[in-house]
Amino acid sequence: MSSTFSLDPGADQLAVRDWLHGFAADVIRPAAAEWDEREETPWPVIQEAAKLGIYSLDFYAQQYFDPSGVGIPIAMEELFWGDAGIGLSIVGTTLAAVAVLANGTDEQIGTWTPQMFGTPDDVKVAAFCSSEPDAGSDVSALRTRAVYDQAKDEWVLNGTKTWATNGGIAAVHVVVATVDAELGARGHASFVVPPGTPGLSQGQKFKKHGIRASHTAEVVLDDVRVPGSCLLGGKEKLDERLARAREGVRKSGKGNAAMATFEASRPAVGAQAIGIARAAYEVALDYARTREQFGRPIIDNQGVAFQLADMKTRIDAARLLVWRASWMAANNQPFTAAEGSMSKLYAGETAKWVTAQAMQILGGNGFTREYPVERMHRDSAIYSIFEGTSEIQRLVIARAISGMPIR
Repeated sequence: MSSTFSLDPGADQLAVRDWLHGFAADVIRPAAAEWDEREETPWPVIQEAAKLGIYSLDFYAQQYFDPSGVGIPIAMEELFWGDAGIGLSIVGTTLAAVAVLANGTDEQIGTWTPQMFGTPDDVKVAAFCSSEPDAGSDVSALRTRAVYDQAKDEWVLNGTKTWATNGGIAAVHVVVATVDAELGARGHASFVVPPGTPGLSQGQKFKKHGIRASHTAEVVLDDVRVPGSCLLGGKEKLDERLARAREGVRKSGKGNAAMATFEASRPAVGAQAIGIARAAYEVALDYARTREQFGRPIIDNQGVAFQLADMKTRIDAARLLVWRASWMAANNQPFTAAEGSMSKLYAGETAKWVTAQAMQILGGNGFTREYPVERMHRDSAIYSIFEGTSEIQRLVIARAISGMPIR
């Protein structure tokens, strides 16, 4: 039975929000500038999150299956209010976990998702590998191939993945590969690559403009052999889906391994962007109240006050879109107008705009690393790029509302 959509979180959600806010304020924020400068995975912070139960399969499962739908958005907003780079290091594993949840069998979910997180004393991370050097938004252009070796009941993977969060340092990698190139995007499947599998290696690690505490790298697959049981969903299900695709029968919104993952994660990514925007807005609001020019606080000037009013309005509007999409997804309501893409599009663009306005309000101080809005602005830039660029989100929305194959 579907729950009633509500803008008033219950006591449980509010308790989680306050708990995470405390962790973000006390643990994440004090470490943010250091790990941004180091451009390294903040393992001590992840371990602290694991010890408190924040970095764990149980915690994210509780939020994921919250019938209100807002458990994950609330968690994402608070963690990313702390810092986006560290936040992504803490939650990056969940994208691989969602890939298994969206495409795997119950047995596969039970086997692989716990291994993605490890234990509080020995934390692990996982990576979802979809994008390639020549295939970002165009997922139909994937060149990574998976070939079935029937004699050994193994799949052999070859190719190079890029822009993989936790790529190469992950215990478990989930890789999207082509099993039938003639079918384009409908010929894809997802595979789990277990820890220590020969042939998987890290390529170049990227030095990034923002979210620098999050590890992003290439993943090279050179004759990587995985057991048949590592094909998410199983071979029988794959064969049936490929047969339907070859016959021209296509279930709406289903059948593409990468898209199934992105559809489930877009509102959560929007919530991350909201956390960044809210953090920058709060810094700007506090600064405007205390910074004096010409004998009075700068917030007394309409030009500044109206900027802050617009910032707050856009943040709240973005949150409403994210919560609506999250509630719809949790209650199996179809995205008839691409509501998931709407939420990610608007939240991502809002984060970029709000952080830019915050820098403007702080003036020269906003351009320095003495204040966090400079880092927040750099971090926000990725939210119009990854998990589908803003242009791709607009394309998805336009196709949904028009019913036309817009290109």
